Amino acid sequence: MKKTITLIAIGFISISMMLSSCGSGGEQNTAGEETSETAPGAGQSGVQDDDSQKDIVKVAVGSPDHTTLVAALKAAEYVDVLSNAGPFTVFAPTNAAFDKLPAGTVEGLLKPEKKADLRNILEYHVYVGKLDQSFFKDGQVFGQVNMGKITMGVKEGKVTVNGANIIASVPCSNGIVHVIDAVLLPPAK
Repeated sequence: MKKTITLIAIGFISISMMLSSCGSGGEQNTAGEETSETAPGAGQSGVQDDDSQKDIVKVAVGSPDHTTLVAALKAAEYVDVLSNAGPFTVFAPTNAAFDKLPAGTVEGLLKPEKKADLRNILEYHVYVGKLDQSFFKDGQVFGQVNMGKITMGVKEGKVTVNGANIIASVPCSNGIVHVIDAVLLPPAK
């Protein structure tokens, strides 16, 4: 009987320790305060890391010239996808690039019923793999995530993608962002 009580007590202590360590999923610091590595309910994009190089989404979020792109990524539910390990090459249109589209286009694409169209356009801006500017050759063709193809132009030190100028390139922890001055529109299927 004594042996049974001892085993039950050991089992109870083990279960108590497991439950207390699972708690809310956070960790405790040396002051006994709970800390959290991710925001509640967030995916990869919610991971807090202020020391490492920023991922593609964090670079876009930190850019005042890419608020429209960030809104589109959120509407398409692609924030977590582009926060993953990658590597990805993203051709990121500026707000001014989106402003060149016909009036009402962006607003229309952000509507829930246009999510498939928005995703197709965003996927046309993403290549799986990291493509540095030094890699591009004139006339090179790359297959994008949406299965469409883009063509690079390299003339007199200037690099374009489907005619859009690459105006800056930002290395990221999960790839690279090439800032472009036009929105790439996939050919009609």
